[in-house]
Amino acid sequence: MAEGTIKRLTDKGFGFIDTGTGKDMFFHMSNVEGVRFEDLREGQKVSFTAGEGPKGPRAENVRPI
Repeated sequence: MAEGTIKRLTDKGFGFIDTGTGKDMFFHMSNVEGVRFEDLREGQKVSFTAGEGPKGPRAENVRPI
């Protein structure tokens, strides 16, 4: 699993993870595991699996570290 830091969360149920590669990874609240989306915070470290969504790359199996 890859690791990154939550860069931005929205009130619409999605966010972006700073992967450290210069490209942010999109994720949707339906891909969060172990906690509720509302419990995530910007700056929090997470692990995730890179996947493919209908609009391009996305993070799946997002879990706080």
